[in-house]
Amino acid sequence: MIILPAIDIIDGKPVRLYQGDFDKKEVVGEDVLEIAKSFENTGAEWVHIVDLDGARTGKTVNREIIFKLVSELSISIEVGGGMRDKETIESYIKAGVKRIILGTKAADDLAFVEDMVKSYGDSIAVGIDCKDGFVATKGWETGTRLHYIDFAKEVEILGVKTVILTDISKDGTLMGPNFEMLREVQENVGMQIIASGGVKDLEDIRKLKEMGFYGAIAGKAIYSGNLSLSQALNI
Repeated sequence: MIILPAIDIIDGKPVRLYQGDFDKKEVVGEDVLEIAKSFENTGAEWVHIVDLDGARTGKTVNREIIFKLVSELSISIEVGGGMRDKETIESYIKAGVKRIILGTKAADDLAFVEDMVKSYGDSIAVGIDCKDGFVATKGWETGTRLHYIDFAKEVEILGVKTVILTDISKDGTLMGPNFEMLREVQENVGMQIIASGGVKDLEDIRKLKEMGFYGAIAGKAIYSGNLSLSQALNI
């Protein structure tokens, strides 16, 4: 299992939200690159980046910061937020981003997902952000009637190999992941699943590893000191 420390970006600053609420924003540092380098120096092989401005607006607002990360880090970067057209996705992949996460666009346009998978293969992942059992989009602020299991099955049929599964109600809460939801998806699809939302400590990391997940994203737990990134990586 890989550990992906997370950096969410608003107005160029690294932040954490509580349950996806933009009004409950906490700035967790002064410099995105400095934080990313600290993750790299600790031994992380991946970093998970979300352009939250992009997720809300559909525009890659923090593109230059992300491109700087790619140029200065040696570890792999996955990016979500504002990935709504092929030109944008291609520019990020050409810059060196290893994995692009489609969220809102995937929920709105499955044909686009299929096209991107045909063009970029394993570099395309889908973010399944869940609220009360249904997929949420546009920075988690807009609900849909897409059930998360049905959506996962649909994107798997299209050739998607990796999904990032988030229970929004758990995100930023340090209450532990929604293991039941994660297992349900695991039992219904054969894709690589990255667990996101609520990871609080080493026990959560151990359990996710025992359950056989491909990856786990940790954000607030690391920033708050509840989770040692180096110990998580050792597990």
